[in-house]
Amino acid sequence: MGKCHPCPPLKSLSSRIGGMLCNYGSSNKYKKLDSKLERKMIEMKRSASGQSNFKSIDSIILRFPQFREGLRNLRGVFEQYDEDSNGTIDREELNRCLEKLQLHFTKEEVEDLFHSCDIDGSEGIQFNEFIVLLCLIYLLMKPSSSPDNTLKMHSLQLEATFDTIVEAFLFLDKNGDGKLNKKDMVKALNEASPWERSPARVTRTRFKEMDWDKNGKVSFREFLFAFINWVGIESDEELPDSGT
Repeated sequence: MGKCHPCPPLKSLSSRIGGMLCNYGSSNKYKKLDSKLERKMIEMKRSASGQSNFKSIDSIILRFPQFREGLRNLRGVFEQYDEDSNGTIDREELNRCLEKLQLHFTKEEVEDLFHSCDIDGSEGIQFNEFIVLLCLIYLLMKPSSSPDNTLKMHSLQLEATFDTIVEAFLFLDKNGDGKLNKKDMVKALNEASPWERSPARVTRTRFKEMDWDKNGKVSFREFLFAFINWVGIESDEELPDSGT
């Protein structure tokens, strides 16, 4: 996310998923859920009143180890709900997962969540997709007028991790419209050192890594998938270089 070239695996992932989303007509398929997330982000941006623990892109990158540790703790939770141990959570397992978490969704809402997170069309939720799923549920259920309807995560660390990821998105959403655009990215990349502007190609590359459906806007859901891959929960690879 800093001023660097994207690693080849991430470019490959972005291209592959982008093609899948376009083939599946994602602009209509995910519209309802993304609209809900957009409204939620606008609401949270307003309540934040401009306050943020992040001052630059580099300050987000420096938190990658903490993000990685917090998200990896979900591996045990994923394996618990992957009852047949085949590496994915299917619809039936997802429904039982939601029941155990005491979450009540309509059949349509469950389908929306399932399809929005099953980005490779495998009809199963893999580990990284499961993280996105839980984060979206956590976000959509918070805050709740009834404590019984609030998703209780398995640890305060995980809740804090999700809250901080949301805060990173809100930092990048400079105009507070609940989604990211290139202008947001340019402003965020240049905020730390306004006298040292990022090359346009760097900004374009970073934006493409998030804008998988190529509609010029990045929803929180798209951001979340890209962010999890930037953090690198499946490996101990070095952090991206934030230098020029």
